[in-house]
Amino acid sequence: MLKETLEQGQALTDSALDRLLPPETQHPVSIHKAMRHSVFAGGKRLRPTLCIEAGCMIAGSVPIGIEDLGAALEMLHTYSLIHDDLPALDNDDLRRGRPTCHKVFGEAIAILAGDALQTQAYQVLARLHCAAESRVRIIEEISRGTGTVNGMIGGQVVDLEAEHTQPDLKMLEYIHRSKTAALITASVVSGGLYAGADEPAVAKLRSFGQSIGLAFQIIDDVLDVTQTSEQLGKTAGGTVRSGSITQKSRRTCTSRSCLAGHLRITRRKAEGASTISGRAKAITEIGSVSV
Repeated sequence: MLKETLEQGQALTDSALDRLLPPETQHPVSIHKAMRHSVFAGGKRLRPTLCIEAGCMIAGSVPIGIEDLGAALEMLHTYSLIHDDLPALDNDDLRRGRPTCHKVFGEAIAILAGDALQTQAYQVLARLHCAAESRVRIIEEISRGTGTVNGMIGGQVVDLEAEHTQPDLKMLEYIHRSKTAALITASVVSGGLYAGADEPAVAKLRSFGQSIGLAFQIIDDVLDVTQTSEQLGKTAGGTVRSGSITQKSRRTCTSRSCLAGHLRITRRKAEGASTISGRAKAITEIGSVSV
């Protein structure tokens, strides 16, 4: 079931992305080629799949049109990757096994491609086929998850400013929860909102998303120093070279006991969500793959 669920989520998301993004032939072609280069560079589409499965937990089946929400989430995720890879930030040459956007199209077009994906994502969100109140809440949820206060951009800023310093666990957890877990949480919660989740269900989905998001970043850090660039599909040890706090402090946060603890929390959150529907097992398994 897990493999099938992942494949279905990826297929739904890729089809929506191809439909919602301007074609490469659309003028100006350079920016649209850059956008598609990064979006279709591969990836398991975990955030959209978690979103879709959360919607299924609430509705009992795949809600009509939820793949557009998943596509918007993937656009936002890809925009963040394009910008993260830039020389001013992580300075990476590989992403998903392919040359990064700025290596192919230059820094200026890469910056604009990231900007354009963010803009396109909100166009898609504004047109979602769900209740108007749900649409507004989804946009608020995602914008907060990608924003500066406990969101993705805020986490990136703290990570950058903490380079070449000795972190403590409180700072590290803030970075992980903001830079990575916030958008994963927004993906899960927005899927529930799209399907009409009530407040108790939203609270359970949020708690699950926060746990799985934190575990995701912990294992991502571990893999960054234990696998090769070929295995990862991106430059291994990249933030070690840049002096990033998330890498320097790995010895204090990526022990097996720490990871196991967060995964146990994640399992408990999903078990709590199982009162919503039987698809909790599937969403937990997806989370386990993602981490």
